[in-house]
Amino acid sequence: MTSIDLSALAGGALIGLSVALLLLLNGRIAGISGLVAGLGTDRGERRRVDAAFVAGLLVGPPAFAWLSGAWPEMRIVASLPALVVAGLLVGFGTRLGSGCTSGHGVAGLARLSPRSLVAVLTFLSAGMATVAAARAFGGAW
Repeated sequence: MTSIDLSALAGGALIGLSVALLLLLNGRIAGISGLVAGLGTDRGERRRVDAAFVAGLLVGPPAFAWLSGAWPEMRIVASLPALVVAGLLVGFGTRLGSGCTSGHGVAGLARLSPRSLVAVLTFLSAGMATVAAARAFGGAW
């Protein structure tokens, strides 16, 4: 394995561990959209757990950069308007689908949830259709 493969493996293991621990210790599903929504509505201990989980997501990239000595290389080729529209569509889809890829794809599939299986198949199909459309239209979005 290359160093990139090892970092992906470590990242996946940490995601799986955090999802499992949140479920086992708190009885909560680690769906990021639900956790973020809970920051505005939950009270007490539940809000603190949600805030700690979200804070861990925000601290992750700087921690990676500090440990590895470099930020991960990223290249975004879409325009700002395309990114805004994409973000709005993702937010709309998250509410429509009663959850996001982390809730359905990581936690839901691990619990063998039929609803999550349908959601993940829908996410993947929509993603493949989007890539096909972008390639067909020259990716000039």
